[in-house]
Amino acid sequence: MTLRIILSGATGWTGAALARAILAAPDLTLVAAVARTAAGRDIGEALGGAPAGLLISGSLDEALKVPADVLIDYTRADLAKAHVLAGLDAGLHVVVGTSGLDAADYAEIDARAREKGLGVHAAGNYSITATLMKRFALEAAKYVDDVEVIDYAFEGKPDAPSGSARELAEALSDIRRPATSVPVDEVVGLKECRGGGVGEGAREVRVHSVRMPSFVFSIEAILGAPDERLLIRHDAGASATPYVAGTLLAARRVSGWAGVKRGLDSVLD
Repeated sequence: MTLRIILSGATGWTGAALARAILAAPDLTLVAAVARTAAGRDIGEALGGAPAGLLISGSLDEALKVPADVLIDYTRADLAKAHVLAGLDAGLHVVVGTSGLDAADYAEIDARAREKGLGVHAAGNYSITATLMKRFALEAAKYVDDVEVIDYAFEGKPDAPSGSARELAEALSDIRRPATSVPVDEVVGLKECRGGGVGEGAREVRVHSVRMPSFVFSIEAILGAPDERLLIRHDAGASATPYVAGTLLAARRVSGWAGVKRGLDSVLD
């Protein structure tokens, strides 16, 4: 029996690559695809290929009427939380590729998922190499006092920081050593120039978001010690291919627990 998938955001940048991969996978079945702007079209034709025999739904509520096992969401930050909760209420495990949700959002989602006995997996970045970047940065932060995060994205990205940067900063704030830099409330001038803070107190991680043409997605952790500096950086290319394998790995494994797991590293090994 194949794993039945509902894909929300099926014609988007990442969603389209995922839809093609799910249609081609022998152990996965795309039972519903959601894309408001392409509602009523065959998903195969909407993706520029042969008809797949599956019409695109205009809303998640419509798609959730179809029996399924896992909901994958690649939509927008203002929709994702409601989508995840609706999926859980419909009895589905959920994989969240949409960025913009914070720790408080995931705390609420975790409570609902545990109540329903369902699994949720979320990652700011489902790329395996980006996941390795996070792993290396966390290891370095155990030994170096000061760390800050910079994320770069195209000019039209509405959320800041990116999901990758938020996830990395949250993880760093849990394990980092106390900062030696001047506390933000003691900064003279424009305090906003020190970026946004993730975490609390001396373990807070400053995050800086750059949005301009020529970038796709990049993220870097800068770690500084007296007379030396370590830069750990990941740069994404122009296609969504790097995010497909990690997302589908999470979809195949998300039924294995109740509650929320975050970060591709939580299922990678």
